[in-house]
Amino acid sequence: MALALVVLPFAATAQTATPATSPDADVTRLDTIVATPARGNQNLADVYGDVSVISKDQLQNAGATSLTELLSRQPQIQAYQQGGPQSLSGLFVRGASPQQTLVMVDGQRINDPATGSTYLSAIDPTTVERVEILRGAASSLYGSDAMGGVINIITRSDGQDKPLSVFGNIGVGTHSLFKAGIGLSGASNGWDYRLAGSYASSDGFNATRNKPGTFTYNPDRDGYEQASLSGSLGYTWKPGNRLGVSFYNGYNHGDFDSGVYDRNTFGIMRQQSVAVTSNNQLTDWWESVLHVSVNRNMYDARASYGDSVIGSIQRTYSWQNNFRLNQQNKLSLVLERKDESVFGTTTYEKDKRHTNAVGLIYRGDFNRHHIQASLRNDNTTGYDDKTTGSLSYDFDITSEWSAGVAANTGYRIPTFADLYTPLSFGYQGNPNLKPETSRSFELRTAWKTEDSSASITAWQTKYRDLIDGYVCDDMFNCTSENVDRATIRGISINAEHRFDQTRVYAGADFMNPKDNESGKQLIRRARQVYRVGASHTFGQASIGADFVHTGTRYDDKDNTREKRLGSYGVLNLRASYAFSKNLEAQVYWNNVLDKKYETSYGYNTEGSNVFLNLAFRM
Repeated sequence: MALALVVLPFAATAQTATPATSPDADVTRLDTIVATPARGNQNLADVYGDVSVISKDQLQNAGATSLTELLSRQPQIQAYQQGGPQSLSGLFVRGASPQQTLVMVDGQRINDPATGSTYLSAIDPTTVERVEILRGAASSLYGSDAMGGVINIITRSDGQDKPLSVFGNIGVGTHSLFKAGIGLSGASNGWDYRLAGSYASSDGFNATRNKPGTFTYNPDRDGYEQASLSGSLGYTWKPGNRLGVSFYNGYNHGDFDSGVYDRNTFGIMRQQSVAVTSNNQLTDWWESVLHVSVNRNMYDARASYGDSVIGSIQRTYSWQNNFRLNQQNKLSLVLERKDESVFGTTTYEKDKRHTNAVGLIYRGDFNRHHIQASLRNDNTTGYDDKTTGSLSYDFDITSEWSAGVAANTGYRIPTFADLYTPLSFGYQGNPNLKPETSRSFELRTAWKTEDSSASITAWQTKYRDLIDGYVCDDMFNCTSENVDRATIRGISINAEHRFDQTRVYAGADFMNPKDNESGKQLIRRARQVYRVGASHTFGQASIGADFVHTGTRYDDKDNTREKRLGSYGVLNLRASYAFSKNLEAQVYWNNVLDKKYETSYGYNTEGSNVFLNLAFRM
């Protein structure tokens, strides 16, 4: 850390607000508006903490890259996938498990309360406006699940005046991939609107490997079809007063393997959400924000041994009051209710629960000193009140260099499956489970000029009462129990620099994700990840290359040799040529070296593949 601080002013990377991230990261625009870090709109340049944004341009130029893969290229995020882009996946933010990271669409949580999963495969990046990433525990802002961070997928327009824009793409690639999309957006006379849709299909590749201890292998190809539609409509009748509605509907029909004799297995994912928001500037010091949303998840697995459906509906009602006490001090009061219900082929002992919450958020800016504090109390059916808090302090050392420190607590309510699964094949849920809890501490520093930027973030998170979903006694009676503790320490260093038309970036994440009881490495989490890349624009053409190296991981708690997932490096190339300001041809060559690797034991990842795309904007 000391060595890094010495060389920091000579490095070049993404600032704390925008760490060196994925390919084609744009220079941060001062008017980029984010809503996640403090539950309210603010310029990205004014945000303090470890926050970054995947821009609209990056998402629309993602090619055949899935949202899971795009997120895994960001600092401090790792991922696993059980086969191709149509399969179940999970994200590890700062080493937290997928169930410990809150994922939202337009501020509405989409983590399935039945299992804790998120169906990211049903979301096409090209139908999304932007993705906001908040690293570090945020339970004091959003309640349960936000122990590792928050990923907010925004589909609505930012409301700023802009002319009508029509955009779209059509492309083909390896494995008979076909992908097309079209959308429009704009804002004028108080109205803002956005509508985007996409379709993709592929023959796919074999999702599984024939490895010891696995019973799902089948040598066939596993293809998929995906369709997405998102939109928003808003009206601002005077400054600070807007009524808006947004929706997302994602569908994925994907094959999976369930054994050599079962050749017609597939799963259907649905990710649907709709939200209505009313922003009202009641006085010059009081803003009211009413938000009502409904989210529906479903996964329908079809196989010869039987069908299985699991789904959930979440309704959220919130009223946030933002008070500007004076020029330096702002205070927000949040009142929130969340109703959860689950459905499917498994009948749980209880299938509904409710959470009532109240929270306070304070932001103070005093010349070079910046403070943000939050406190929240949640009351969930069957549990006592849970209070979480956060305190962050940032200091502007110079106009280009800043440093900060933060501490926070987090928690996660067990899923319905953990609590209420009925007795089946020797397994039964445990209704006496306690919530998982965490305590985090982080240090950060960032340096930024017009052409260069640099950031270093170090953190430590201690977890208690972690839930082991499958604990068995001597009689092979199995259930879920709070048995584990873990400590995750990490440091992330990122750098970026621009030389006229050339951009170079580099980053590294070092992490020690340790099970306190055994001293072993937490499953599917690597200790090191390295990123490096460059892009160059000359005339109407551009080229770029990105390389990511991920260290060794294990797919079991005991870190056995049999379940060791070897380290791997993936090289991706891209090029484009603009025929005009409205039409551009793009080519993506992913996994150029055809690296064979696993992110989940027994499951393949895609080898070398090419995608050709034609994109237009008008």
